[in-house]
Amino acid sequence: METVIETEDTIAAPTILYGIEVDSLKIIESAVKRDENFSSILSQYNVPLTTIHKLVDSFSSVFDFRKLRSGNKYTMMLDAKKSKLRYFIYETDPISYVVVNFDSLFIYKGVKHVDTIVKDISGIIRSSLWVDMIENGAPQELITAMADIFAWQIDFFSISKGDRFKIIFEEIRIDSNSIGIGKIRSAIFKHNNENFYAISFKMDGMEDYFDERGNCLRKIFLKAPLKFSRISSRFTLRRFHPILKIYRPHLAVDYAAPTGTPVHTIGDGTVISAGYSGGAGNMVKVRHNSTYTSGYNHLSRFAPGIRPGKRVSQGEVIGFVGATGLATGPHLDFRIWKNGSNIDPLSVKVPPAKSVDKTHIKEFNIVRNNMLYDLNRIAYPAE
Repeated sequence: METVIETEDTIAAPTILYGIEVDSLKIIESAVKRDENFSSILSQYNVPLTTIHKLVDSFSSVFDFRKLRSGNKYTMMLDAKKSKLRYFIYETDPISYVVVNFDSLFIYKGVKHVDTIVKDISGIIRSSLWVDMIENGAPQELITAMADIFAWQIDFFSISKGDRFKIIFEEIRIDSNSIGIGKIRSAIFKHNNENFYAISFKMDGMEDYFDERGNCLRKIFLKAPLKFSRISSRFTLRRFHPILKIYRPHLAVDYAAPTGTPVHTIGDGTVISAGYSGGAGNMVKVRHNSTYTSGYNHLSRFAPGIRPGKRVSQGEVIGFVGATGLATGPHLDFRIWKNGSNIDPLSVKVPPAKSVDKTHIKEFNIVRNNMLYDLNRIAYPAE
C-alpha cells in the first residue's frame, strides 16, 4: 500500500507568462512609442545589429518586425543575474503575440488563453435605448449588436418609455480582463407590449438569429438606414416645404442626425446612381430587385467606392448624413419605390429569410426552450 507523507513545505507552481516559465527572469513591460522600431528597442538591451538583421531577414515569413505598431504592448524577459535579454514578446493584438527567443535565435507565434463568460443584463427604457442600456451596465458594442439583431423587427427611432429588454451574452476575457463581447446568445425586447425574441441557432453550419417560432430575424430590408437617430418628418401627400414655402407631397421619411452620421443601405442591391441631383443634393439610389429601389438624399459625401454599378450588401455604409440640396439642416431623406412608385418606407412589410427547416426543428426547439427558460429567470429592474 502506497503511503503519502504530507509536509508543511509545498512547492509553488511555476509562474507562466506567454507560455514561458518566468520565475527566474526579470520582466519589463512597455509599449511601442511613436517613431520607435524593432532595432531601436533591442539596441537598448545590447542586442547586436547583426543579430537583429538576421532575425528580421530569416523570419519575415513568421512576422515582419518592421511593422511594429505604435501603442502595442511588448515584454522583455532578461536573465535576472546576468541582465542578458532572453525573450522579446510583441503583442500583435489583445489575443495574439510573437516571441523572439534569443537563446536559440528563433521566432514563433502564440495566442493567449481566452475565457468566455456568460453574462446577462436587463433594463427598462426611461429616456433612450442608448442612455438606459449604458446606465444598466451594457458595453457600447452590446448595444450596437442588439440593435443589429432586432433591426428588422423594431424601429429603434420609435421605441417608447416602458419598453424593456433582457440579453444573455458572452464576454471575452484574457488575463481576467474583459476585451469585449462575444455573441449574443438570446434576447427579448418588449416593444409596445409585444415581445420580440432573438434565439441564436446554428443550421447547416451557419449561425443566425430566429424568433420563438423559428422564423429568421433577418429580412430583405433593414427597418431604417440609420442607427440611433429620430424621425423628423414622415411620408405625406401634403407638407409645407420649409425652403420653397409651398405645400407639396413629401414622399419620404426624414431622419434627423448629425452631419457625418453613417448611412446604411437597407438591403443587398446595385447602385444605379450616385451624384448631385438638384434639390435632393448628393443622392444614392440602390436597386434591390425588380420590385424595390431605395434612395438616400442630402448626403454630405459618399462612402469610398460608391458609384453606379457597384454591388452593395445589406448594412453597408453608402454615404454620410449632410444638408446638401434643399435642406435646412443635416438629415437623411430616405425613399423607397415599389414597381417605380413611391411608397411609405415605414409601411413596407417583407418576408423573413430562411426559417428553421423541418430537419432541424426538434434541435431548435430544445435550444429555444433552454434559452427562454434562462431569459425568464432574469428579472427586470424595479420600476
